[in-house]
Amino acid sequence: MHHRQSSVHKNLRLRAGITQAIRKFFTDQDYLEVETPCRIPAPAPEACIDPVPSADWFLHTSPELCMKRLLAAGYPRIFQICRCFREGERGRRHLSEFTLLEWYCTGITYLEMMEQCEDLIHFAARETGFGDTITYQGERIDLKSPWHRLSVKEAFDRFAPVSMESALSEDRFDEIIACEIEPRLGREKPLFLYDYPAACGALARLKPDNPLFAERFELYICGIELCNAFTELTDADEQRTRFEEEQARRRESRGRMCPMPEKFLEALKFMPDASGNALGIDRLVMLFANATEIDEVVAFAPEEL
Repeated sequence: MHHRQSSVHKNLRLRAGITQAIRKFFTDQDYLEVETPCRIPAPAPEACIDPVPSADWFLHTSPELCMKRLLAAGYPRIFQICRCFREGERGRRHLSEFTLLEWYCTGITYLEMMEQCEDLIHFAARETGFGDTITYQGERIDLKSPWHRLSVKEAFDRFAPVSMESALSEDRFDEIIACEIEPRLGREKPLFLYDYPAACGALARLKPDNPLFAERFELYICGIELCNAFTELTDADEQRTRFEEEQARRRESRGRMCPMPEKFLEALKFMPDASGNALGIDRLVMLFANATEIDEVVAFAPEEL
């Protein structure tokens, strides 16, 4: 009997090579690889992400809260490659159990984090034999620095039928980004979409000179979103307020309610200025492997279990 597992052998080899390259990149730069629990009592409240319950706790949707507690405890450069869980996420680019690379560096902002992100992916491409370019679905992508940068406001002006302000007031921001803007990003060269409106900042710091915007970016290659990064918010009171707002939104939409992550908020008072990034390993492998479906780069899809 022919198993799908045989057909993805080449992609799983590539996946292992990319993972090894990532570890080498961070270890060479004096980052400590850490492991934090994937079962936690209280995930970060986010209106549009549903955590998976595990007994009376939850499987983490990202290792962010525990990793920031390590930053607060005096770990300056840390990274982790781990499985994360989000309920109800399944599609050509989504799995409800997926692999995330998350890393944090103290003393830098999202601008230096963009450069680190370029270096990391370019390094992984060289280590796995791709050199300076990858070809995805017939499209050649040049990985040499500097990559393209586009603010969210500019992206709306350039690609969307309405302005960013109208999209926000009509509650169509996410929909327009997904349908009108994303497919056009990261053609020929990877692109950082940055400076999200404050309401879309989650755990990101607001720009000191313009608090209408959050210091957040996402990376796109060939219309595929690969990572989400912030200059991290370190103000515990502001973070609590944002969590309360997210919880109120969940209550309205009848989402599952989780307790407030009190130990994280307590630790945030001691967290140094830092920048962090969460990058989807499965999607990165999809790009390198020229795969259109996430199933092509994992050993088992949930339907096969």
